[in-house]
Amino acid sequence: MKSRHPLLRRYGRALFFLFLGVVAVLLYRYARSIDWTGVWRAIAAYDAIALASAVGLAAFSYALYACYDIAAKRYAHHNLRATRIAFIAATCYAFSLNLGAVVGSAGFRYRLYTRSGVSAAAVHRVVAFSVSANWLGYLLLAGLLFVTRNVVPPADWRIHAGGLQALGIAMLTLVAGYLFACWRTHGKVVHVRGRHFRLPSPRLALLQMGLAACNWATMGAILYVLLRQQAPYPAVLGALLAAAVAMAVAHIPAGVGVLEAVFLALLGPTIAKPELLAALLVYRGIYYLAPLAIASAAYAVFEAGERREAGDARS
Repeated sequence: MKSRHPLLRRYGRALFFLFLGVVAVLLYRYARSIDWTGVWRAIAAYDAIALASAVGLAAFSYALYACYDIAAKRYAHHNLRATRIAFIAATCYAFSLNLGAVVGSAGFRYRLYTRSGVSAAAVHRVVAFSVSANWLGYLLLAGLLFVTRNVVPPADWRIHAGGLQALGIAMLTLVAGYLFACWRTHGKVVHVRGRHFRLPSPRLALLQMGLAACNWATMGAILYVLLRQQAPYPAVLGALLAAAVAMAVAHIPAGVGVLEAVFLALLGPTIAKPELLAALLVYRGIYYLAPLAIASAAYAVFEAGERREAGDARS
């Protein structure tokens, strides 16, 4: 059985690259049908106030990302100062959004935290706390939107408003179950199938969800501003939350094409395609590419400083 594993891995990689190739062909064919002149015209029509508002909201969102890791300090029990944590978290999230969670959320975090004197075990707890915070906030916000029927699926979707409402109830039930588990097991080590972990306190769990829900709401606000309020805010936020799941499943770096496809499906009937694509392109520039450029420069400075300190130590 073990001898099959390398072959299965090769087949898995081949299928993955085949999938990426099919997606690339579909994106190319789709791109040829877009009125790019109209898209560039819509981008040029943005005023300074709208762009400044979007940039400010994006900066606030990255500050909330940093707060995930700052809150995780109490859970992981390390002594790194808050300013250093904020630098590491913002840098890692910029890489994570563009390159994937394995590289950004885990790989860069491990390197930056351990180089800053944090143990590997503490880094694992930080990652677990921050990732769970992100999706707990997602479940809370999406559950509330679905239960209150603020998201209306297109008529040709298999799931209707009642189905979304039932899904929302399930999401809120999961959130309530997590809070109950935190209350019952606070301070105790839980053993599940040979794995050992400790849930945060109920107060810290509420902080997890509050920060993440606020962050998802902020991301929705960026798109709401860039779409010039042409769709209700709950509809824009609902489209973003639906796109987040699709992007997580697709495993395509930065969700290229996936985000656009979901927004076109959900908001395409109410917003002109050039204006919708213009908003998404500007959103990618502000929320993905600009932070990635800043994070890359910050990481390069960090590595240069580490090499300089290592050289001084040897001399």
